[in-house]
Amino acid sequence: MSYTIYNTDKRSKFQVSKGNGNGFALGRKKAVSAVNDREPLPGNVDYRLPITDIYGSNVFNRQTMRTLLPKNVYKAVLRCLDHGEQLDPNMADTVANAMKDWAISRGATHFTHWFVPLHGYTAEKHDSFLSTFGEDGAVLEFSGKNLVQGEPDASSFPSGGIRSTFEARGYTGWDPSSPAFIMDSVNGKTLCIPSVFCSFSGHALDVKTPLLRSLEAINKSAVRLLNTIGKKDVKRVACTVGPEQEYFLIDEAFYLARPDIINAGRALFGARPPKGQEMEDHYWGSIRERVLAFMMDAEHELYRLGVPVKTRHNEVAPAQFEVAPFFENSNLATDHNMLLMEVFKKTAQKHGFRCLFHEKPFSGINGSGKHNNWSMADDQGNNLLEPGEDAQNNTTFLVVLSAVIRSLDKYSKLLRASIATAGNDHRLGANEAPPAIMSIYLGDALTKVIDNLISGKAGDAKKAGELMKSGVSMLPEILKDDSDRNRTSPFAFTGNKFEFRAVGSSQSVAMPNTVLNTMVAESMDFLSDEIEKESRKSGDLQGAISLVTIKALSDHKRVLFNGDNYSKEWHEEASRRGLSNLRNLPEALPALIETESKELFERYGVFKEDELVSRYHILLENYCKVINIESLLTSSMATTMILPAAIEYQTRLATAIVQTKSAISGVTLTHQEKMLNDVSEKINNLTAAIENLAVLHLEQRVDEHEDEASAEAKFYQTRVIPAMNEVRNAADELELIVDDSLWPLPKFREMLYIY
Repeated sequence: MSYTIYNTDKRSKFQVSKGNGNGFALGRKKAVSAVNDREPLPGNVDYRLPITDIYGSNVFNRQTMRTLLPKNVYKAVLRCLDHGEQLDPNMADTVANAMKDWAISRGATHFTHWFVPLHGYTAEKHDSFLSTFGEDGAVLEFSGKNLVQGEPDASSFPSGGIRSTFEARGYTGWDPSSPAFIMDSVNGKTLCIPSVFCSFSGHALDVKTPLLRSLEAINKSAVRLLNTIGKKDVKRVACTVGPEQEYFLIDEAFYLARPDIINAGRALFGARPPKGQEMEDHYWGSIRERVLAFMMDAEHELYRLGVPVKTRHNEVAPAQFEVAPFFENSNLATDHNMLLMEVFKKTAQKHGFRCLFHEKPFSGINGSGKHNNWSMADDQGNNLLEPGEDAQNNTTFLVVLSAVIRSLDKYSKLLRASIATAGNDHRLGANEAPPAIMSIYLGDALTKVIDNLISGKAGDAKKAGELMKSGVSMLPEILKDDSDRNRTSPFAFTGNKFEFRAVGSSQSVAMPNTVLNTMVAESMDFLSDEIEKESRKSGDLQGAISLVTIKALSDHKRVLFNGDNYSKEWHEEASRRGLSNLRNLPEALPALIETESKELFERYGVFKEDELVSRYHILLENYCKVINIESLLTSSMATTMILPAAIEYQTRLATAIVQTKSAISGVTLTHQEKMLNDVSEKINNLTAAIENLAVLHLEQRVDEHEDEASAEAKFYQTRVIPAMNEVRNAADELELIVDDSLWPLPKFREMLYIY
């Protein structure tokens, strides 16, 4: 049996043969040959057109609405976008009609409500603009009702027990804060309407609804805090986010020859290559022509969709890359990041690649994260996390900073739970990612400010504007930042924002930002309460602000750490400080449903208790499913691919020894027999490991009742994963000694370097 894969322009093809008896590594060898023969696609983007001419051309944005909508309707939409006012339903028909005409004029034939259910991936159901067929022909319609509300069959989406499985009705609802866009496909175009997704009972069944609720909560709390400290003109505060996205590219031929990467998103087997990332030559290196062609093609599509991608470069690991955007409103940035991943996957295939977003697709080298750069800005154009020239006397900055520090200390376990996934468990704490201990890096300058405030020292905390001199007279002097960056910190201050580095690369940033927004909102309200109370008592507003801010910083400074978060000393120190270190999902996730968490989310209207509990069960169930799939793949691949190749090599060794001894009387074959004993011992180890894993597959599972949900996850974490690792270790040892011509799987040294 065989199948053929062509790249887009059919200049190379890759045929994978299975079970043809022509050699265990035939598929692997053909994969390497196909990759070697593949050429970059010719450019199909006309870069003579300025980016400004194509940017947002497929988006129903403000500029388009200003042109197509009546003035009163356009102003109403702006009030909705800028001030959170609800759009008059009577105006929805006007918006819908303009949106339809615009989409059809650009070639769209269908529309869809585009949303992200609780499985974490985008979903869509396409409907045609065709509404009636008659003697006079077809009629195209798109009403305000079609725009505002959809009704998909929701029975098969995860709900975590929040609704009965026989109840199918769910509703998608238009999110006006995220503009509609047109997605191109091979033979047509579709109008995509960013939406929320709720059940018939009104429960949130998506990641966006709680995010929007949290944005309303932090807006209310931040405005209250700013008004309390004297900023009476502020009426609205928005959270801004810029999620940097890391990813891997491997050739499609290698992808199709690796069942584990196809089904699990990561390589479950693979010995460490002779050359990994230790030479540090890939990071920011020259981008290969074929990869650059993919990047430019993907960027062009993203520009048309209004996604503000800014930076592209090689990342630390071989075959790893990164793309970074400009900052946007948190909700829009979340949608754009999901859109970016879709476009990257689609464009990668066009170029003969597969794009991997798994947090740890290849062991032994860096995995991928999604650095969530988070800040706040008011409607006066001020970044609330901008220290300014004199941070120690910047009241607004210090109050907001103290709220963030307090919130991370108070809700560190909850923030850790927000980024808990099976994939991220492989990455957190490794060389490229922060540990699971939630701490804050402020840098030397801000740390000095905090210390001065707590100790009562005045100090000169103004920015010195220090210049870095290179020692070469002809080179310009460079203005240094206040402090260096700390890549080991999970939550680092980087000038005018916090970089939450622990988010996994495959995750939507919705949940981490929902948690972050809500816990900061609570701290802001706490500070407002304390300032108001102290001000009433003393009659001195500025004194009250100073007193409350200093107390908050003093009470919660244990979470501040500027050193090496990887070090053993920090882990010991963090334990002494009472900071949690939740190393995996089964340990971290229970924080989501602790009484304190339930009360927090209920208070701010972000999650009802049953919505929160449902997510807890969905995440636990997903974790178990992921590990179960990986364990079944591990068992299957080891049994049907790796073990036969190893036994064939064992047979060849044994045959060669027997035939040599028969041909040459009295010959000594010590080294050959040692090789045979070595491979035989490793085969026995692999067989025993496979059998051990098989026993666990048959072992009685914990019933999936509500009170036993975490027990099953712990079973997978403590029993199944170690058993999988035993199989992998035995198989990887065999990879290093089995005849290369027999090894069936593309090796790391090939996948990471041949593209």
